[in-house]
Amino acid sequence: MSKKTIAFQGAPGAYSDLACRAVFPDDETLPCLAFEDVFAAVVEKRADLAMLPIENSIAGRVADVHTLLPTGQLHIVAEHFQPIVHHLLAIPGAQLKNIWKAHSHVQALAQCRLWLRQHNIQAVVKGDTAGSAAALAKTPEPDVAVIASELAGKIYGLQSLAADIADIKGNTTRFLVLSRQEKIPAYEQGKIFVTTLVFKVRSVPAALYKALGGFATNGINMTKLESYLVGNFSAAQFYLDIEAHPAEERFKHAMDELKFFAESVTVLGTYAGHAERQRQSQDG
Repeated sequence: MSKKTIAFQGAPGAYSDLACRAVFPDDETLPCLAFEDVFAAVVEKRADLAMLPIENSIAGRVADVHTLLPTGQLHIVAEHFQPIVHHLLAIPGAQLKNIWKAHSHVQALAQCRLWLRQHNIQAVVKGDTAGSAAALAKTPEPDVAVIASELAGKIYGLQSLAADIADIKGNTTRFLVLSRQEKIPAYEQGKIFVTTLVFKVRSVPAALYKALGGFATNGINMTKLESYLVGNFSAAQFYLDIEAHPAEERFKHAMDELKFFAESVTVLGTYAGHAERQRQSQDG
């Protein structure tokens, strides 16, 4: 079987790279500079799949990915929950007491905000975590550090001054796997399936309430609902995750009601819930 190529945003050693290695350990990866480049790599057939972060348990949604998904020409085929262990990395010989500035991706900095304040370290936003590590290794500064993965430290020859520095333990990022082709798994009783979609409603009273009413009346769990304005201030677009499969009658009834009240509806994909989602459902 030929190896697949998985595109991700960032430099080797980024958390997206770790997610690729966890889900596709035998396949190849393609680092990309920006999220737009990840989509383009798959659309242009330079990569088979894309691995993109959609939300973090501490910092919330990855806004750029939410914006790109509706127009990215790709389909969501899987999700992955990746544990995130942030390290404060510095050049060999550096000491924590001398560090006054830390470079990293905005999401990583947000996840370590309190820890940085407690240590009087200034946060400096950069394009990605591993890229920050590569830049520090190329231009060594003894009083500057980066927040990145342990793997990035090994790749770029940096030492870890502190480990697991996120403000909340259990830090996890949810990733989506995207493909050019839609791949809806066969329905299995008792298994959780997630359907992701985006829709728009008109700016009229109770429009959202009416559009979502069908999910409540049909017993469908909504696990994520995000809104953002697109183009103007007259209507909002919504990103929605529901735990349901198109083969279920309740799904069909709920979608009929949504389409009746919504201005537009686009399904981005249906996929099996990650093992962590299945576990949380059983524990709950």
